[in-house]
Amino acid sequence: MNWLTNYVRPKLQALVRPKEVPDNLWHKCPGCGHMIFHRDLEKALNVCGHCGHHMRLSVKKRLEMLFDEGRYTRIELPKIADDPLKFRDQKRYSDRLKETRAKTGEHDAIVVAHGKMGGLGVVIAAFNFDFQGGSMGVAVGEGIVAAAELAVLQDAPLIVIPASGGARMQEGILSLMQMARTTVAVDKVKEKRLPYIVLLTDPTTGGVSASFAMLGDIAISEPGAVIGFAGARVIENTIREKLPEGFQRAEYLLDKGMVDMVVPRRDLRATLVRVLSLLKNRAPAGDLVTLPVEIDNPEALARM
Repeated sequence: MNWLTNYVRPKLQALVRPKEVPDNLWHKCPGCGHMIFHRDLEKALNVCGHCGHHMRLSVKKRLEMLFDEGRYTRIELPKIADDPLKFRDQKRYSDRLKETRAKTGEHDAIVVAHGKMGGLGVVIAAFNFDFQGGSMGVAVGEGIVAAAELAVLQDAPLIVIPASGGARMQEGILSLMQMARTTVAVDKVKEKRLPYIVLLTDPTTGGVSASFAMLGDIAISEPGAVIGFAGARVIENTIREKLPEGFQRAEYLLDKGMVDMVVPRRDLRATLVRVLSLLKNRAPAGDLVTLPVEIDNPEALARM
C-alpha cells in the first residue's frame, strides 16, 4: 500500500496535473491590448508589433542597444548621504532606498557609461525608471555632473536619456537644487563645443524636463513619449479648459517645435550615429578641389 501511495500515485498525478505557466511569458500591450510573447517583445526592443506602442526599456537593454556591439564601461558615481533630511511618510526614506536597491540592483536612478558609437567615443547618462520612477535626487544630480565632466575630459559628445517623473520629493530643496547644478554641468560641455544630445523617453516630466532635458543641441524623442512639466490633469484643473488631443506627446511637441525628431526605437542608434558624426566631424568629408574657371572679361574681374 505504501508503494502505491508513495510512488505510483504521485507519478500519475504528475502526468495529469496541469503544468504551471510563468506569468511573465506573455505581455499585454498598453496601447492595443494584444498579448505578445516575451521573446517576440524582446526581439522587437519592447515595441508592439501590432500598434507600434513603445513600452519602457530597461536601462541595461538601452545601453546595449546603443553602444557598438553592446559593449560599454560604467563609471562609479560619487557617494552621497542617503537620507539627508531624515524624511518619513508611511515609511522611512532610507528604508525605501534599501528596498529599491535590493529590487533593481542599482544604487540610484542613473547610470553613467562610456564607450563607442559608430566608432566615436561617447558618454551616456541614462535614467532607470524602475528606481523610484527615475526621480531626480542628489545622487542623480551628481551623476549628470560626473557624466559632463567625463565628456569634457574625453573630448566626447554627451547623450542624456531621461525617463523620470521629476524631482524626488523625499529630498526636498536639495532635489530642486539639482536643476541648477545639472544646467551648469551641461553648459560646461557646450563651452567645449562638444555635442550635447537629449534622447527623450517616456516619461520626461517635472524638474527634469524643466532643466537639462530641454537644453540639448538636438532633442530626439521616441514615439508617444510623454514630455512636459505638470501632468495634463493638473493643467486642465488649473486652466479649466480641455487640452488638445495628444497634448504633451512627442508628436505634438514635434509639431510645435519643441522636439527636433521623433525616431522609432529600431532606428535610434543609426540616427544618433549619423547626428554625432555630423556634429563632431566638422571638417569636409573629402579634399577640396579647385575647378578651373574661364574668364570672359578679365577687366571686369579686376574691378571686382
